[in-house]
Amino acid sequence: MLVSLFEWLESILGDFPGNNLLDFLSVRAGMAIILSLIISIVFGGKIIKMLQWHQMGESVRDLGLEGQAQKAGTPTMGGVIILLAIIVPCLLMGNLGNTYLVTMLIATVWMGAIGFTDDYLKIKHKNKDGLAGRFKIAGQVGLGILIALVMLFSEQVTVRMTETEAETIGLTDADRVGEVTTVSLNTGEEVKRANYRTTLTNVPFIKNSQMAYENIFNIGASLVWIIFVPFIVFVVTAISNAANLTDGLDGLATGVSAIVATVLAVFAYVSSNAIAANYLGVLHLPGTQELVIFSACLLGACLGFLWYNGFPATVFMGDTGSLALGGIIAALAILLRKELLLPLLCGIFVIENLSVVLQVGYFKYTKKKYGEGRRIFRMSPLHHHYQKLGMPETKIVIRFWIVGLLLAVATILTLKLR
Repeated sequence: MLVSLFEWLESILGDFPGNNLLDFLSVRAGMAIILSLIISIVFGGKIIKMLQWHQMGESVRDLGLEGQAQKAGTPTMGGVIILLAIIVPCLLMGNLGNTYLVTMLIATVWMGAIGFTDDYLKIKHKNKDGLAGRFKIAGQVGLGILIALVMLFSEQVTVRMTETEAETIGLTDADRVGEVTTVSLNTGEEVKRANYRTTLTNVPFIKNSQMAYENIFNIGASLVWIIFVPFIVFVVTAISNAANLTDGLDGLATGVSAIVATVLAVFAYVSSNAIAANYLGVLHLPGTQELVIFSACLLGACLGFLWYNGFPATVFMGDTGSLALGGIIAALAILLRKELLLPLLCGIFVIENLSVVLQVGYFKYTKKKYGEGRRIFRMSPLHHHYQKLGMPETKIVIRFWIVGLLLAVATILTLKLR
């Protein structure tokens, strides 16, 4: 919005001091982080007071965990702070004509609305049931379908490559968007490049290895949706639910999400830059520079929310925040064609989710076989297992953050470890 405003002012006033400032991606990203932090910290306190006034407190079930009783009544639905701190700076600093950015804003509102409804019903009915599971899943599936359709049909969501590369993976002129341009390389060689609609994605750890979903089982471009849409739906649903399960300790999900947002900002910048993408052997995705802005807003929102959500938390994000964060991260990775890196980058989310699956599965299996259910962990998700072992909450959170940082570094190293 501000970019358009500056362009309009320049058309009327001509050059004026600072008129080109927002032309620099780094400036817009930096301002986006600052705005997100300001909104989170300044308006966050007011929102918390409003939640307290309306008695939007957390109802806590007795799970026998240390310090659990003290958290009863803590305001929940604080995810509203995160949503505002993402959306407002994006509207101000982003290019609203960019499909990538618009898709992410829709994903943010979409998942935030599902989480908000769930939290509201929990508070209204004074129980932990909230929104029926089938409606949550339906919302997540709907978002996954939307993202998949954008990837398949939007003329702004393309991969830039040479004609030779396009022919190698079976792309034709029908898949091309726009005109072919001739580019002179430093070696003096001239190559023809164009933007192509494709489901091509990078395969980590393998040099110059790329996978197009339409080549799986040789299904072809006309039927690629049969594989692509269900897979995207699975990714969105899995990561969204995993983030929701991780939100069990003060600052845990927020801190991990901030780490993930930083890595995705790096990938967005690299993917949008032709020179960097070519050097690192990743797909060049024109237009993804706006995802740098979105990632910056996400990072600022998470850091600002930690101001209140750090131990001891004065507000919980609730499903309003956790479902939204998971959906946002999944959508970002998919649009950046880094969905195959999510098990590594979101390793904390994945292991938390896996601990619940293993616990429930093993309990049911042993109950059927031995007549009584047995457990792998003292309690799931995994962070509660360590609480049961007597580890202080702050130590668990910090150690999970450290592991998250290690996974983030490993994810960035995949740009060179091939």
